[in-house]
Amino acid sequence: MDAKKELQNYKEKVDRRLAEYFAKRIKEAKKIDPLAVQAAKNIRDLTLAGGKRLRAAFMYWGYKAAQPMQSFGEASRRDDDKIIEASMSIELTNIFLLIHDDIIDRDDFRHGVKTIHKRYEKMARRFYKKTDPVHFGDSMALVIGDMAAAAGNEIIFNSRFPAERILKALDKLQNIVSVTVGGELMDVVLEARRRATEKEILKVHENKTSKYTVEGPLHLGALLAGADEKLLALFSAYAIPVGIGFQIQDDILGVFGNEKKLGKPVGSDLKKGVQTLLITKALENGNTQQRQWIQSMMGNPDADDRDIEEFKKIVIDTGSLEYSKNFSRKLIKQGKEAIEKGDIPKNAKEFLSGIADFLMNREV
Repeated sequence: MDAKKELQNYKEKVDRRLAEYFAKRIKEAKKIDPLAVQAAKNIRDLTLAGGKRLRAAFMYWGYKAAQPMQSFGEASRRDDDKIIEASMSIELTNIFLLIHDDIIDRDDFRHGVKTIHKRYEKMARRFYKKTDPVHFGDSMALVIGDMAAAAGNEIIFNSRFPAERILKALDKLQNIVSVTVGGELMDVVLEARRRATEKEILKVHENKTSKYTVEGPLHLGALLAGADEKLLALFSAYAIPVGIGFQIQDDILGVFGNEKKLGKPVGSDLKKGVQTLLITKALENGNTQQRQWIQSMMGNPDADDRDIEEFKKIVIDTGSLEYSKNFSRKLIKQGKEAIEKGDIPKNAKEFLSGIADFLMNREV
């Protein structure tokens, strides 16, 4: 199986469903208020602007892995239809968290389009000149993020599965959000503190990426299929190392990747003061001059292209880049070995193993 192609095919299926879903939500919002219509459209625009639909795909394959092999036919297609529809929930939950995260990170763009809080800040500057435009933008984005969160819950609540499975999935979804919020709290504190240990960074990655992006969606799908604890444990053994490895690779791309493909400026973590393994290992291994330079640039929004190039050089010279790459590969390998030993259908095993390789080797 070509996991990357499978992911793209699933993205197309989910995106079609999302477009249909938003058309319905926008129609319903017209009964409420024009502002509600605009909010629904903004969520739609941000959701459909990009994203690999990785979480939705993990939810789908978590479901398929928990089922006995089914024959092809109408019954199988109807079954797929149910989980594709339900997998939209994790994408709406993702958008809710991203909208709030963009406020925290003060980001202007997401997936190449203007962030929600910046859209409403622009509106305030044009129409509400007596108000604080930044506060107005943040306030509107917070409320709209809450709207997306409610939509994520509603999709699972209305999914076509037995009631007891829906309840377990809803409980899991709240747990995913709680753990992710815990990781975000720690991330904000580390950024303010301007220093972090490797252990602290890996814990943030576990809560903000592994449990949110990989383990949580796999568990959601499996619970909707009626999975037992043994399968959930297998998914965790795969998801935790793969998710951390994925995030380390993501941080590497944030410095050494292609800006157009990333949809955001390279080096933004340094400018914001975000603590990453790259930064921590460079500070740990660097000489006095290198450490002082990094510390002077951390959280400096005026860092220019030359500063970013200097940072790249330090990351390479201190061995931080090589260490981070090797550690990421080790974790991905660990996750793959766990899933390859598992008692799950061959196609699910091939996707999960293949997508781990894709996450390791991707350029964006």
